[in-house]
Amino acid sequence: MDSSGYNCFVDRDKMDAAIQDLGPKELSCTELQELKQLARQGYWAQSHALRGKVYQRLIRDIPCRTVTPDASVYSDIVGKIVGKHSSSSLPLPEFVDNTQVPIYCLNARGEGAVRKILLCIANQFPDISFCPALPAVVALLLHYSIDEAECFEKACRILACNDPSKKLIDQSFLAFESSCMTFGDLVNKYCQAAHKLMVAVSEDVLQVYSDWQRWLFGELPLNYFARVFDVFLVEGYKVLYRVALAILKFFHKVRAGQPLESDNVKQDIRMFVKDIAKTVSPEKLLEKAFAIRLFSRKEIQLLQMANEKALKQKGITVKQKSVSLSKRQFVHLAVHAENFHSEIVSVKEMRDIWSWVPERFALCQPLLLFSSLQHGYSLSRFYFQCEGHEPTLLLIKTTQKEVCGAYLSTDWSERNKYGGKLSFFGTGECFVFRLQPEVQRYEWVVIKHPELTKPVPCTSSHSSCSDPADRLSPFLAARHFNLPSKTESMFMAGGTDCLIIGGGGGQALYIDGDLNRGRTGHCDTFNNQPLCSENFLIAAVEAWGFQDPDTQ
Repeated sequence: MDSSGYNCFVDRDKMDAAIQDLGPKELSCTELQELKQLARQGYWAQSHALRGKVYQRLIRDIPCRTVTPDASVYSDIVGKIVGKHSSSSLPLPEFVDNTQVPIYCLNARGEGAVRKILLCIANQFPDISFCPALPAVVALLLHYSIDEAECFEKACRILACNDPSKKLIDQSFLAFESSCMTFGDLVNKYCQAAHKLMVAVSEDVLQVYSDWQRWLFGELPLNYFARVFDVFLVEGYKVLYRVALAILKFFHKVRAGQPLESDNVKQDIRMFVKDIAKTVSPEKLLEKAFAIRLFSRKEIQLLQMANEKALKQKGITVKQKSVSLSKRQFVHLAVHAENFHSEIVSVKEMRDIWSWVPERFALCQPLLLFSSLQHGYSLSRFYFQCEGHEPTLLLIKTTQKEVCGAYLSTDWSERNKYGGKLSFFGTGECFVFRLQPEVQRYEWVVIKHPELTKPVPCTSSHSSCSDPADRLSPFLAARHFNLPSKTESMFMAGGTDCLIIGGGGGQALYIDGDLNRGRTGHCDTFNNQPLCSENFLIAAVEAWGFQDPDTQ
């Protein structure tokens, strides 16, 4: 390395322009909480030498499986794998899915080294079937490695992490796709204005969100990506969601009300990220990212698992390398004009509602379960038609032509578990909404006000920490949270003489047993305004289920 600490793989002139080497040279802290703060503040971001030392320490401390390839393995295999090929002409492993290797101020030798390292990783990790983020990770680590072998060892330790609570990099198409769906769910909840824009300007909104990792591992300039990677090594995968959400918020802020620069919003976001320095500094990007009050790591893991389960049911496997995009059902494609008919909402309105539902169900098509005009104005018939379906969508049209409803996460048969007593059930994925006279959605109060609660602490006496079945419990189950009272988790209830959505201080929706009269008001669970006239007469009620198009 030269006097500044740069190795032979780096273009010194470009590097000096990208990252000034002005910061401290040593790091003495050992406590994780302090390390998190220093990473977020960019303590080692201005010192190339110190960042290298910190990376070495953090990656060395990653818990790995017993047999993890090290630098000596690389020295043994690189000659056999590369052979007489020129480094620049080496093919990339299939699992990177034609991802371009980011230059990141590397010289020609550095670019060739990245290809060699990737091929050696492919040799040692035959189970990796899809990992488009890896070229960017290797290219960055090469800056802070003495030689190719050390860079190889660092990348291998990240890939071989065996701590189930510390997910680092997706290594299969199943994991990648479920991460994309999870990101879409997070956008839907935390970036509602941006999500509304994406739905309006893109034909396939899930295709836009499937690009989120590329924003980070490819389009972000080196000094931005390095700052993200600093925090990622300390805090894990959740940081990536935070930064991608912040990018989307800034994109919406800059582009809202402006015509898109191309007819492809996916390409527009890529260009925005590539030129992000024109809009926001790395410090402001991270500041925005950590201002987002995300779900706990456990809740995100449960959501990811739910999305993986939905994909497995569609036939996507861990071994699968990719999937034809034409086989994927996107939000706009799920509601087909030619075979959709409702007495309450139009095709466009149903598409808008579909854009709010969790991604794993947005893959499905609407299935009419109950219509008061077809099945009669009977609550018992409503239950009969809906039982066995989860989730369901409730739509109500009043005699004043107001339209409102609710997305209900749990099978109505759950009400039978309480011995005829009216009791609340459901999860925090439930939400209520109105469509006419104006569109408004109200989600679980905890999503916008996480200060109301803290995740249930993990103690040795708490069964949820050791019981594997608990890890499969529903996403946003109320029992995962320390709530001040039960009024914040009164999602849905059904008895013989009434149906209630939302409780505590009032009810978001109350419908009588004859499906004739109803009322609406503020409730603690959704912190909502009345969804229509506070006391109303019902013109029509519909319940819709979610049908996998592959089962039709």
